[in-house]
Amino acid sequence: MAEMQSHTLSILVENHFGVLTRVAALFARRGYNIDSLAVGRTEDPDVSRMTIVVYGDDAVIEQVIKQLYKLIEVIKVVDLSKEEHVDRELALIKVAATSETRSDILQIVEIFRAKVIDVGTNTLMIEITGGSDKISAIEKLLRPFGIKELARTGKVGLLRGAKDTAKEK
Repeated sequence: MAEMQSHTLSILVENHFGVLTRVAALFARRGYNIDSLAVGRTEDPDVSRMTIVVYGDDAVIEQVIKQLYKLIEVIKVVDLSKEEHVDRELALIKVAATSETRSDILQIVEIFRAKVIDVGTNTLMIEITGGSDKISAIEKLLRPFGIKELARTGKVGLLRGAKDTAKEK
């Protein structure tokens, strides 16, 4: 039986209205759940990069990539999971903080090289970037203090070194 694993797909698309909807619909029609999705313009304002994390075996991901290429706005698809790459995620975490717990929370923030970006009467808002494991680890450590709100961006990533997701299919 094929092994289900996380795949991070970097998809270059024409920066047009409705492209995100068509890509998301492709995943929905085939019953694939998107674990995370990040979209933004690239160095070329006419091109956007979608970074989609999806679970599946290699055959399923290969099929997804073939289906993506059938969408006319798709320029290039790379499974970053198969190549040397760098990926990061951003999280904002609002945590309950009393005068008794504030120093413990600040110590965790320092260890993870995160930043306090807002201080409230009874809360601290923390910004952290890094790999998904790092984000999950700080979240786990802050949970006992009381996480009031949490927002995670999902992964963004690029191939390492001179390799790039060139614009040809």
